[in-house]
Amino acid sequence: MFRVWPKHHRPHVRSNTTSFLVFGLALIWGQAAFFAQAQPAPKTAPRLDLQAIVATKSEQSDSQRLNQLFQSEWKHQMKLHPEAATYYGYPGQNGRWSDHSLAAIELDKKEAPLLLEVLQSIDRGSLIANEQLSYDLFERNLRERIEGHQFSPEFLTVNQMGGVQLDAPQILAMMPRASVADYENIFTRLQGLPLWIDQTIALLREGLAQGITPPQITLRNVAEQIRSQIVVEPQQSPLLRHFLDFPAFIPAGEQERLRSQATSVYLAEIKPAWQRLLDFFNSTYYPQSTTNTGLSKLPKGQDWYAFNARVHTTTSLTPRQIHDIGLSEVKRIRGEMRKIIQQLQFEGTFAEFLTFLRTDDQFFYAHAEDLITGYRDICKRADPELARIFGTLPRLPYGVMPIPSYSEKTQTTAYYEPGAISVGRAGFFFANTYNLRSRPRWEMEALTLHEAVPGHHLQLALAQEMTGQPDFRRFGEYTAFIEGWGLYAESLGEELGFYKDPYMKFGQLTYEMWRSIRLVVDTGMHSLGWSRQRAIDYFTENAGKTEHDIAVEVDRYLVWPGQALAYKIGQLKIRELRTLAEKELGQKFDLRKFHDAVLLQGALPLTALEAQVKAFIKNQQTPQP
Repeated sequence: MFRVWPKHHRPHVRSNTTSFLVFGLALIWGQAAFFAQAQPAPKTAPRLDLQAIVATKSEQSDSQRLNQLFQSEWKHQMKLHPEAATYYGYPGQNGRWSDHSLAAIELDKKEAPLLLEVLQSIDRGSLIANEQLSYDLFERNLRERIEGHQFSPEFLTVNQMGGVQLDAPQILAMMPRASVADYENIFTRLQGLPLWIDQTIALLREGLAQGITPPQITLRNVAEQIRSQIVVEPQQSPLLRHFLDFPAFIPAGEQERLRSQATSVYLAEIKPAWQRLLDFFNSTYYPQSTTNTGLSKLPKGQDWYAFNARVHTTTSLTPRQIHDIGLSEVKRIRGEMRKIIQQLQFEGTFAEFLTFLRTDDQFFYAHAEDLITGYRDICKRADPELARIFGTLPRLPYGVMPIPSYSEKTQTTAYYEPGAISVGRAGFFFANTYNLRSRPRWEMEALTLHEAVPGHHLQLALAQEMTGQPDFRRFGEYTAFIEGWGLYAESLGEELGFYKDPYMKFGQLTYEMWRSIRLVVDTGMHSLGWSRQRAIDYFTENAGKTEHDIAVEVDRYLVWPGQALAYKIGQLKIRELRTLAEKELGQKFDLRKFHDAVLLQGALPLTALEAQVKAFIKNQQTPQP
C-alpha cells in the first residue's frame, strides 16, 4: 500500500473518494492558512497568474503558455496546501497548514472550471506529443475534480485511517530539521494546530447534519487515537519529539528557547484543543454516526461509489463488472493455491491449511525488532537483483521502519511513504509490528517487493527523478497505476530469486488473492448491499490472512470506498501489456526495456499506459538505422 499524506491536501493530480482521501486522485478542498499570523489567507484575491496566461495568447507559443500554466498552478497549490509542499519537498511553505474551513472548501470548487477555461485557450494541436499527453492528463484531472464536487468527501475527514489526529504528527515528523529556522517552522505549525482541530470539529458537525459520516463500527478506535495525543508531560507528545533531541549544531540557548516555547504552546493551546475534539467525538460524533455500512447508504451514494470506481481504476468498468472480475480471479488463484498445498503434502482441507498458516508458531516472530530485521534482510537481497530486470534505477535511498505506535493498531500490515530527494529525505517502507501473531513470515517477501523494491520505492523515486516533465506528472498518483504496479512487482519475485520456499510462494498467492477478494467485497459492501460480516466471512474463507488483518482490511475498504479496486485492475492491465509485448516482439522482447517503458513517464491512467506500451512495441519493431 502506498500511503500518501495527506490525501485531501495534495495538488489536484488526483481526485478524491471519501475521507482524508484514500489512495486515489485527490480533490483539493481548502485554501491555505498563513498561520505565522494565525489568520487564514485571503480567499478572494483574483488569480492574476491565470489571467496573464490568457492575456499573452498572441505573445507566447501554446507550448510556452502550457508550461506556464503547469508551473503557475503547481506553485499556487503548494502555497494553498503547505502540507503537500512539505511532503513533496517544495520549499518555503513549512510554517503553515491548509485552511479546512467550509468557506475555503466552497471557494475551491469554483476554481477548477476557471482552470479548465485557461487550459482550453491553448491549442492542443500545436503541441508536441509529450506536451499533448501532459495537456490530456491535466484536463482529465480537472474534469474529475469538477465531477467530484457534487459529493462531500470533506465531511469524512476523520476515520481510523486518517485525520488530524494522525496526519498532524506524521507531517511534523517529516519536516526538515537542518537549522534554527526549520525548528521555527515546526513551532509555527504547532501554534496553528488548534485552528485545524477546531475546523475539523466544524466539518464533522456539518457532516452529521447532512447524514454523511463513516460507519460507526470503523470509528471505534478513533477516540483512543485522539487520546494518545493528550499527555501529562509535553515531552511525551508525538508532536514535540523533535524538541527533545536537537542536532549538535543548534546552539544550547536556542534549544532551550524552542523547547520552552513548544512546551508552552502544547499546554496552553494544543492539549485543550485535543480535549475539545475528544469530547465532541465521544459525546456527539461517535454516538450519532451512521450504523449503516457501504457508501450507497449515504446521500448520492450509488453515484458516488461508481465515480470512485472509475477514478481509482481509471476505467469505465461498473461495480458489477469489477465484482465479476474479482470472482473469476478468486477462483483461478484458489486453484494455484491448491497446487502448493499438494506440493507441501498437507493432509487436510483448504480451510484447515489456512488455519495452520494463521496459527503455527513456526510462522511468527516473537520480537518486533526481529520482524523489522527480517524485512531489512529481504530488501538487501532484492536490491542487487534489480539491475537484471530494470534498465533504469533511482538514486533516492530507502529504509525500513516500524509503523508509529500511536497508529499501529488500526493501520494495515505495511505502507510506503515516499521520500523527497530535494530535501534529503529517504523513502520508507513502514511495517506493522502490532500483534506479532498477525504478522506471519510467509507474507514478508511479497509484501517487501510491493512496498519497497521493485514496487513503490523504485516506481515513485523514478517518477520524482524525471526531467523535462511538469511537477504534476512527477508526483502524479493514479491509483490503478501506482498500486497495480505494486501488485505486479510482487509477481516478479521468482525472476528476482524469491519464493523458493513454498510457504513464501503461497504467501505471494495469498496477497494476489487478497487483492482479488477486494474486488468482490469492496463492490459487495458499497454497491451490492453486503454487510461487513459477510465481507469478513468471504475474506476468511478464501485467504490465509489473519483474523486481525482481515478485520482491519475490511474496515479500511469501508472508509476508502473504491480505492482497493485499483490494485488488481491495474495489475491485470500491466500483465496484459507485458504479454502483448512478449507476443509481438518475440526474440526482440527485452524485459528491462519494457519496464522502462512502463515506468519512465511517471504514473498514468491505464488507457494512457496502454498507448505508451503500444508505442514502445511499434518502436522496437521498427528497424533501427
